[in-house]
Formats: sequence, structure tokens, C-alpha cells
Amino acid sequence: MNQLTSSKSGALKGIFTVPGDKSISHRSLIMGALAVGESTVTGLLEGEDVLGTAAALRELGADIYKDDKNVWHIHGVGIGGLKQPNKALDMGNSGTGVRLLMGLVATHPITVTFTGDESLCSRPMKRVTIPLTEFGAHFSGNENGTLPITVKGAKMPLPISYKLPVASAQVKSAIMLAGLNTPGITTVIETIPTRDHSERIFKYFGVPIKIDGENIQVTGQTELTPRKMAVPADPSSASFLIVAALIKEGSDILIRNVGINPARTGLFKTLIEMGGDIKFENERQECGEDVADIHVKYSELTGITVPPERAPSMIDEYPVLCIAATYAAGKTVMRGIEELRVKESDRIAIMVKGLKSCGVDVEEHDDGMTVSHSIVKGTIPIKTSLDHRIAMSFLVLGLCAENQVTIDDGSVIETSFPGFVDLLNSVGANIHS
Repeated sequence: MNQLTSSKSGALKGIFTVPGDKSISHRSLIMGALAVGESTVTGLLEGEDVLGTAAALRELGADIYKDDKNVWHIHGVGIGGLKQPNKALDMGNSGTGVRLLMGLVATHPITVTFTGDESLCSRPMKRVTIPLTEFGAHFSGNENGTLPITVKGAKMPLPISYKLPVASAQVKSAIMLAGLNTPGITTVIETIPTRDHSERIFKYFGVPIKIDGENIQVTGQTELTPRKMAVPADPSSASFLIVAALIKEGSDILIRNVGINPARTGLFKTLIEMGGDIKFENERQECGEDVADIHVKYSELTGITVPPERAPSMIDEYPVLCIAATYAAGKTVMRGIEELRVKESDRIAIMVKGLKSCGVDVEEHDDGMTVSHSIVKGTIPIKTSLDHRIAMSFLVLGLCAENQVTIDDGSVIETSFPGFVDLLNSVGANIHS
């Protein structure tokens, strides 16, 4: 356990970047492992989740290493070339990693066991295993459908057409990855758009993919072209610095090279609607992804009702939005986000409990929460429930609190944002052990 305490600080000022996008980092490793030849990746997020995916892909036969210039090299095995691993694949805390890799191995004639930490082993996997079974894969585990799970991949996979019952980029991507080693056309029907990193990187690596309205069609068993990838900075990670600057008087920061994929910018749109001074500079496209530098200044925020249909584009950012809402005038209403209850923790319940312990006026709903402007007081250590976004959110909360805010364990932050505390402190925060 590594308790961390955040205390009232001065203004945040500086020009910097944040670690690479986690979603794109996972996918760049996976696609490189399926290409024939060498792919390279710069800007890879070197958090525990992504490193766990790299380790798993090595067990599946890919040669992956980092050189002394921080460039990652991936020598792929080609579509259909995955090998039988010699041990269970421990995915730590990574829901993205395990769900994507389940899709990947489901259409290979190998048997793979997936496990993870206590948090990951409590998270639902049936939403992925049910569609993957239609390809011909078999899954064995406990009756709750949680890890550990053993996947027996299909020897002769059949293409499927599957309508997503929930808005989930992870489920969509797992099906698309399964389709790569399946003859014919695999179709995912997506009625509510989710982040489209998989569609973009499939195209970049040369996968025949067609998007027709709600239908995403992947043509399988096509050789992938090795690529050079430059992973943009993670907008989810940038969000913590953006909210910190908006609520801390006198702050003025510039975050370079941030991914601004429209499917990921719901929080930025919401904060601007609340009165946030956020500007996108030097907009451009790199490796199929939209990128910009983000300039943020302190702003007097006002609460709003967040449109429920915006949830897929900001689902990971609601915890830190709660922090902005605490310091915003009036009420901020967040509904239609029941998906948060099955993340690394029940993020609705954990945020509400933690905020209340800090003196924040917050109301819990079945599908969300309402946060009112509040004076933040000190608290006993907040239980983060092994959730990195909960931990970072409460450290941001403490920057403007009357008294310090302490979390029970900051070590989990390394899963997605290595160096978070050092970076915040370097621009003016006051966080310590």
C-alpha cells in the first residue's frame, strides 16, 4: 500500500506531454504481432496494462523488445501464426488487454488460459465470450463468467454477424480481431458509436474493412503490412491535468501531441460547455489518428446536464468530471453511465462514497450521479479499490481542498499513467507520500 496525499497548491504552469494512449498502445502491439515482418512503435504507453499485453504476445510467439532509443520493435508471426503458450497469461488489471486477446486467440487452434488480479477476476467477460463462441471457440471457467477462463480456439472458425447489445469498443474490437483469422466477412453491427481506434488501425495495417452505416465488415485471412506507429498522448490521461488546470486559479498549461479522436473527446466538449478555456492548437493527423496540442487556462465553471448519448466518448472520464463538478457552480448531472459499475471498480459507488467523505454534496442514481458545488474538506484515506482513475481523480480534488485529501494506495496509477505524481508536482502540484 502506498498512501498519497494531495494538498492545496499554487497555479499549474508548464508545457509537457503525457504518456501514450492506452487503447492505441494495446492495439499497435497486437497488430504488429499479426503482421509479417517488423513493425515499430514510438510513444508506447509503458504502463503495467500495456506491458502485460506485450508479455502475453511474446508467449503467443511474437518477438517484442525496446531498443535504447525507446523505440519498440515487433516481429510478427502473421495471421494464423500464433503458438500455444506454455503458461497461463496473467493480464494483471487490464480489462482491455484480456478482452482483445480473447478475441485474437478465439479463431486460432490453440488453448489459452487467461487470469488477472483480484479486480480483473471480478469483471464480466460473458459480453465477449458469448459472441466469440459463435465463431466456434469454447470457453471454460466458473459459472459467473469471470476469470480465470480457458479459451479453446476454433480450428475451423466461421464468420459471424453480431449486433452489439451494449456500447463497448472492447467487445467490438474482440470480434473484429477474431475475424482476422476467419475466412469470409465478419460483421459487427454497432447501433451506438464507440471509439473507433480498431477501425483506424485495421485500415493502417492494410486490413480490408468496410464501414457502411452501423455495419463494420472485416475480411479475414489477409496478410497485414508491417507499419511504423507513433502513439499519440492519451486523452484520458491528459484529462486529469486539464481538470486540474481548470479548477486551480492562475493555471496555464499546454499539453502536446494529444489524441483528439472524435470518439474520445466527450469530456473536452463537456468541459467547454461548462465554461472551460480549452483550445486545440496545431491540429493534424498521424498514423490515422487525429492529434493536437491542448492549451488550458483556469476557468470559472458552471454545472450542466451531460447528454447521456455522450457517454461512450467519455466513459473513462466521468470520475475526473466529478472533480470539475465539485468546483463548478450549481449542479452537474451525469446519467446513462451504468457501464461505470463494471469497470475496474463500481466507479459510481466508489466516487460517491469518496466524495461524500470529503464533504461533497453528491447524489447517487442507478445510472449515474449528480454533483453539486461544494467546499472540500479533509478526509480519512479514500479507498480506491485498485482503480487507477479513482486514485488520480481524488489527488486532483485535493489541489483546491481546504484540507489535504489522502488516498489509500497510489501504486495502481502505474497501470495507466506512470510518472503521474512527478509530472503534476513538476508543474506546481503538491502531492506527497
